[in-house]
Amino acid sequence: MSRNNSAGPNRRAVLRGAALAGATTALSPLVNLSAAQAATSGSYVIRYDQPRRQTILGLGFEIQSDSIGSDNNGLPDTVTGVPYDLTASERTRFYGQMLKGGRSDRGFRYCRLAMGLYYRGLDSSQKLMRDRYPGQAALLADMIGRAGIEGTSVEYWSPAPGWKSNHSYIGGQLKSFAPADLAALGDAMVADLDHLTGQGIPVSMWGLQNEPLEDTPYSSCTYSAPEYLAAFKAVASRVRAAYPDVMITADSQDGWSGAIGKSIKRDPEALSYVDAWTYHRIGADSTQQMDRDFTSGAMGKPVFNNEFEYLVGGTSDRRTINTAQSIMNWMVFQEAPTWFWLHALKPTTNAESPGYSLGFWRPPHDTDFSRFPDIPVGHWDFNPQNWNAVAGFVTYMPWDSVRYTVDESTRLGDQRIMAWKTPAGKPVFAITNRSATESFTYTVDTQTAATFEGHRYGPRTTDQRLTPKTGPRLTLTVPPLSIEFWVRTP
Repeated sequence: MSRNNSAGPNRRAVLRGAALAGATTALSPLVNLSAAQAATSGSYVIRYDQPRRQTILGLGFEIQSDSIGSDNNGLPDTVTGVPYDLTASERTRFYGQMLKGGRSDRGFRYCRLAMGLYYRGLDSSQKLMRDRYPGQAALLADMIGRAGIEGTSVEYWSPAPGWKSNHSYIGGQLKSFAPADLAALGDAMVADLDHLTGQGIPVSMWGLQNEPLEDTPYSSCTYSAPEYLAAFKAVASRVRAAYPDVMITADSQDGWSGAIGKSIKRDPEALSYVDAWTYHRIGADSTQQMDRDFTSGAMGKPVFNNEFEYLVGGTSDRRTINTAQSIMNWMVFQEAPTWFWLHALKPTTNAESPGYSLGFWRPPHDTDFSRFPDIPVGHWDFNPQNWNAVAGFVTYMPWDSVRYTVDESTRLGDQRIMAWKTPAGKPVFAITNRSATESFTYTVDTQTAATFEGHRYGPRTTDQRLTPKTGPRLTLTVPPLSIEFWVRTP
């Protein structure tokens, strides 16, 4: 019997349509220029007269609702997380200013929920996941409702310890791949979804295992390709039967192009359960999506990056623009329907937080005000070098916006453009300049005589209003290390 999933309409059908919308067009080759040869201008035509490309569903983020050791080392017993640690007024501000992107209606669409990591309480059998502290699920449900989020992307960092060889969330493998045991695991994972939805947490996506090839000092479970295939078929079949509208993704690391993805593609039954292929190209240069192939072997299914952050070196001014271009290039060159940043907020206590977060919060146990001295206990603040990379898309690219092709005089790696129409039919386009030293002038034919208002973002700039320009031909000079959104006025 199918469960009633409150995450909205059939997301599988929408996702499939996003992958197939529009015909493939030829792209000019990527031009890599030395600093001495760097282009300072280019001409562009937004092709609203051509068939639309994919529907862009909206963006996702991950929520740290429980503790992890600094530098991702271990699982502390300390109960800390968001929204749990935030004061009531700070929760409200977090939901409105970040998760909604300052919009009155909706911002982020999806919240990635790390099962076995940030949601890791257990029942007495050690095989079902529950709240680890009182009210954990209720707080998440409240956050999702008040922030207007459609639903969660439920993905396991580890199955519950009762299913594992080492009886631990950290490391190890499934203790048995016998068909009866895999069937029981599938029933348990469906029961986890029943628990979440029963607590008011809608589910939009589901994945068997985050990074199944990685053995980490935090929650993980490794699978060989044959092991993943066997487990996936057993569990995904049950998820599909119980939650037919939920998007099922694979493999949260190398999509269709890794050993696991290839094994799924050779198995018609397993392939029938896959709605989208998910990749982790963490912190990658945005040009990777311009010159590498993530779609030819996708079997007509969408591809997208469901985790992006900077593992080493924190963040930087150049990375601000690189992140924005990652969003754009996944969508323009790989026709991705969504894109996920890793964490909304990370704690002031953790070494990895600057590269992982859109903002910081101070847990009650952090009394060291030598770091982040302006953030009181129970409060949060933006991490501008990361937040400003994402904020404009959250604010000016509403759910179900439709992308259109842009003709480029020269396809450049440091200056990118993407155009779309909102569901209400309003034209919008984004342009970037990743150069640290030189301005870049875009001449953009918008094919409309309407007026566009500009909004500029950068490492230390948030939604700076620019002088409106009237089309159809706009001349826009973008300063170094900047992102601009140009929105047709009503």
